[in-house]
Formats: sequence, C-alpha cells, structure tokens
Amino acid sequence: MNRFEFIAPCHFGLEAVLKREIMDLGYEIVSVEDGRVIFAGDESAICRANMFLRTTERILLKVAKFRAETFEELFEKTKSIPWEDYIPKDGKFWVAKATSIKSKLFSPTDIQSIMKKAMVERLKQVYKVEWFEESGNSYPLRVTFMKDEVTIGIDTTGQSLHKRGYRKMTAKAPITETLAAAIIMLSPWNKDRILVDPFCGSGTFPIEAAMIGANIAPGLNRSFLAEDWTDIIPKKLWYQANEEANDRILHDVEMNIQGYDIDGEVIKAARQNAADAGVGQYIHFQQRGVSELRNPKKYGFVITNPPYGERLEEKSDMPALYREIGKSFATLDTWSFYMITSYEDAEKYMGRKADRNRKIYNGMLKTYLYQFMGPRPPKR
Repeated sequence: MNRFEFIAPCHFGLEAVLKREIMDLGYEIVSVEDGRVIFAGDESAICRANMFLRTTERILLKVAKFRAETFEELFEKTKSIPWEDYIPKDGKFWVAKATSIKSKLFSPTDIQSIMKKAMVERLKQVYKVEWFEESGNSYPLRVTFMKDEVTIGIDTTGQSLHKRGYRKMTAKAPITETLAAAIIMLSPWNKDRILVDPFCGSGTFPIEAAMIGANIAPGLNRSFLAEDWTDIIPKKLWYQANEEANDRILHDVEMNIQGYDIDGEVIKAARQNAADAGVGQYIHFQQRGVSELRNPKKYGFVITNPPYGERLEEKSDMPALYREIGKSFATLDTWSFYMITSYEDAEKYMGRKADRNRKIYNGMLKTYLYQFMGPRPPKR
C-alpha cells in the first residue's frame, strides 16, 4: 500500500470536529488549517474517508505544495509534478476550481489555463503523444493559493459530500447536511437523549442525528468520482468500504427524535427525506410552531436553525420570533439548546445570554452557534 496525503475541507470554525472524525477512522493528522484538515493514509483511505466522514465537503488527493509568485514559476513547478502517477493516457483533466487569498497570482482563469498547459506539456513527453482525447475517467483539480503558497489536490469525491442522496425536497434556506452533522457532533447529544428541532424545514438536523445514532455512513447511498480510478484504487477497496459501512449499522437502536415546522407541506417533504435516508422510523415529524414547544421529558436537546431574517421583508419579524423562541426555551429548564443563526440580536430578544458562542462561516455568511448548556442528567 502507498502512503498519500489528503485534504479534507470543512466549514471555518469546525476543524476540530473533522479532525476527531478522521482520527476515529484511524488516520494520521498531518496538519489542521483554517477550513481544512490534512491527513495521511493509504489507497483505502480514499474509499473510507468518502464513505464515513460526515463533516467534510470532499476528499482531495494532495499531489503538491510549492511557492509561486509568477506565472512562469507556476508553469514550471506544475510541469515538474509526476502527473503520470495519477492521470492515465486517456484521462480527462482540468483545474475545476482555483482560489487565491493574499497572493500575487489571483486570476482564477489565468491560473486554470497555465496549469492545464503545464500538465499537457508534461504528459505529452511521458506518453509520447501530441494530442489528448481525454475520453477516459475524470481527474478534476482543486488549487488554493494562500500567501503565494500553492496547494494542489485531485478531487476524489465528485458531487459534494453534503449531497447524501436523501434530500430531494428542500425548504427555503436549508442547512447543509455536513454543517448539521458537525453541530450535532459538537454537542454532547447521544442517541439515548431526546432531540427536538422546532424549525426542522426539510428535516436535516433530525435526519443527520438519526443517521449518527444508528451509525449509518453518510456515503452509503451515493457514488464517488474515484470509484473509476482503477489505476490508483483497486475496485475491491470500494466493496470493502461498503461492506464495512453495512456491518456498522445499528439495526435495533431506539431513539426519540422530533422535528416540528409551521408549514405542513415542508413536514411532508421532511418525512419523505427521512424515509429516503432509511431513518423514518426514528423521527416523529409534526406541524407545530415554536410557541408549542413543550415536552415532559427532562435533559433533552434542542438543535435548530431558525430563520435569520436575511430577506429584507422578514427583518421586522425577527424580534417577535426570537422572543417566542426565548419563552419556549424557558419552559424546558433542564434542556440544552444549540441554535445556529446569523441574526446578531438573537440573545437580546431571547432574554438570555449563551454559555458559549462559536462563530461559523456558512459559505460566505457569518453565523453564530449559540450554545445554552443544560444540567447533566444524574448518573444511572
């Protein structure tokens, strides 16, 4: 088996959650950087990381890291990479995404064009051809420039890992599956504790919680780009990862997970999504507003993504909504509350200061994860 390094991007502010996930899979952490974790493993790590990691967007096979301040330097250093170790003669290759931060080279289209030319020059010499048909498997590159340091990775995933395959119906402003999973994993919730999402929308928080509780791998019902890379990964490693994922599922688990939303059509969609994810039996969905958030059980969790008031016409509704949230939370005095929102006056109108507040970037949107910690249940 060969040793490779991999880049796993994640939401800014949630690197520690992803690092723990990777370590739990048994892989060595190389470095933790803003918005990504670099780790090492063999060929099977490509299969297992794509299959089991809940909080990363994709897995990139890292091929190089170097400094480049001019396009000439970028061309020569890209050309010196042994691309033939990764890309076969009929492979389709291109720079799918180039990101530049605080670097002298900042034009994505120029970066993409020059790197493609350099790769072609290298592979022409190796394969002794003048023209590439690129009729075979795909090897898209993702490149980041950070203070003139270039990191190059080949995307093994394809469609982003937050697309688990179950969410065919969505509500407006849905939270991504990877971010929902990270927030749940950041909390002390486990499958023995009740969990309620009073703004469940298309059901992402309840579904991700149920998948975590039943130990269902997030990548079980989808395919990955690198499944066709038989020159790098033997097919049997994908079968083994799939078998491992099926063996890990807890079929006899009992959970109390509930999702509420004021919109009946949205609740129907959430039920369908949960059924498609194979966790419909663990979740009770109900059409209900946040003002009706009541529960006789103690030591439960609310994990939710309420409206942010991003649209101008909704802004005026926010104070009343967050007062209502504060009132409902107050009735559950032994519970813990985890709430992600970009609404900066949330604590003010809820009438309660969070015990912890973590800043998380949801794409380009700055959000806050307010954590109100309830008491721990007595030991049995």
